[in-house]
Amino acid sequence: MKIWITNFLKEHWRGVVVGLLAVGFFALVSSLNYSGHGEFVKWSSPDETANYVFTKLYGQSGQISFFEKYNLYADEVMHPRSMRSDIGTIKPVSFLGIILIYGKIVSLTSYKIIPYLTPFFGAVGIVFFYLLIRKIFGKTNALLSAVLLAGFPVWIYYSVRSMFHNVLFVSLLMIGLYFLLKMADKKFKAGFFSWKADWLGMLYASLAGIFIGLASITRTSELLWILPMLFILWILNLKKTGLIKLFIFLSFTFLALMPALFWNQILYGSPISGGYAEMNQSIHSIREASSDLVKATVAYEPSYIKYLVGRIKENVFFFGFKPEQSMKMFYHYFAGMFTWFFIPACLGLFLYLQRIYKWKKAIWVFFLAYAVISVILVFYYGSWKFNDNPDLSSHTIGNSYTRYWLPMYLGSFPLISFFLIIFTYSIIPEESEVFQEEKRPWWKKFLKRPRRKVMTLGTRALIVGIFFILSANFVFLGSEEGIVYSRANSRYSTVQLERILDWTESNSVVITQYHDKLVFPERKVIVGTLTDDNMNMIYSRLIDYLPVYYYSFTFPTKDFDYLNNKKLKEFGIRLERVKKITEDFTLYRLYRPSETLEE
Repeated sequence: MKIWITNFLKEHWRGVVVGLLAVGFFALVSSLNYSGHGEFVKWSSPDETANYVFTKLYGQSGQISFFEKYNLYADEVMHPRSMRSDIGTIKPVSFLGIILIYGKIVSLTSYKIIPYLTPFFGAVGIVFFYLLIRKIFGKTNALLSAVLLAGFPVWIYYSVRSMFHNVLFVSLLMIGLYFLLKMADKKFKAGFFSWKADWLGMLYASLAGIFIGLASITRTSELLWILPMLFILWILNLKKTGLIKLFIFLSFTFLALMPALFWNQILYGSPISGGYAEMNQSIHSIREASSDLVKATVAYEPSYIKYLVGRIKENVFFFGFKPEQSMKMFYHYFAGMFTWFFIPACLGLFLYLQRIYKWKKAIWVFFLAYAVISVILVFYYGSWKFNDNPDLSSHTIGNSYTRYWLPMYLGSFPLISFFLIIFTYSIIPEESEVFQEEKRPWWKKFLKRPRRKVMTLGTRALIVGIFFILSANFVFLGSEEGIVYSRANSRYSTVQLERILDWTESNSVVITQYHDKLVFPERKVIVGTLTDDNMNMIYSRLIDYLPVYYYSFTFPTKDFDYLNNKKLKEFGIRLERVKKITEDFTLYRLYRPSETLEE
């Protein structure tokens, strides 16, 4: 038994290290999530709040919507951000994958595990990232790449903020790609036109289809680059794929898509529609333009073809196509934000290009796919203008570019690992070299004494340790949206919520501009202000049915008097101070002058 364990560890020690690393990652991130949620499970963004609420609802009831009857009086405005109301039915404005996947797990277990599901998939993602990179670059590179992923700030940050889609999406995609590579293994080669396939190869094809399908419903917009990537992989592996494995892969992909297609039909009226109105319009326009493009191509109408191509481009880049801005964002959110990753990645790419004549087919496929993915991600998302941080000039880890560019970051890790491998071998001399005191610099004299393998591993561990220190400092303290500051804000928000609940009735509605993610679902919410006449008319109508409160910055006396004596007076309502919740925020109540508020 002892001999077997020794031989196993000798052969698979890298896998054991990655497994322990994944367990440690899960334990760390889960503990951060546990400490960040008290009696009320609250999130830092409307997207997270919506995903959590609907995941819990789906897990407990099998539904992904709920009816709010008072929206029939409120012109559909009574809902938080990242949700929408259609004739009183409140639905998510999001891709449904995370709700369906986590909700199904909740239905089999408990809703209390929801905050820990993304840390779990993040840990699983580390293991499959190792397996995936090992198939392409070898064991040593795969181990270093997995270690880099476990300490990468964005991977940690969005595993802690566990109701975002991105870590789940990337993990599912990596699992699918790993089984896709296993499906195309040489031992399962059958020829493209052959219907013969090994049972194990067909199993891998089905698993690849399921996980890539689940990844697609988790972030459907990423099909913009997933489809080109899969096409490249297919074209370059025609003989290894074969017709039957391709058919099985597509069948199981469609099977994984079916729950989302079903719920899209139920919620949004079409299998290919979603909660995003702009995306629905773009999909509709692209579908029409593509159909017309085929007809125009057959009829050979060059001017019309040019118009249709332009229309498709406008709808794909429906937030615009801005190459200059994209490159600035690339600098800010990769070269500038993660310099200690970016520079070694560039050096690794340079070293790889020097050996281009030695590249295996797998390396060629990787670089071709990675180049396509990176170009699409940079210019597609880089052309958007995200303002997740209230400071528009600030570039922080909490801005959406970092989570959208996760696949690009991960693709750079094998390059960093390759640089570390070459660098450590170059500074540590061969054991067979003759030690000559007079001809060697002092540092090589020092490094020559221990065995080369031990010194190489030690040097790599030291360098990776420096990476970890820099990453940990950045993700916890180095950014204004770091985890330490986020946790402090979370505790501050919990105090606000408890005080608001103490001073409002259970059936009340709270009007607020930014605190909907805090108040909902314990109270009904309307995202609004008191300066819009149309909204004020709705508030005056709701007062007849519900207690209506307003939570915002404390008004100066001048503004408070203006609202009561002019803006709200037109609608027969007034504003009354209820309680100062914090130093800067006050809870107010809207009422008709004939009402008497309880002291």
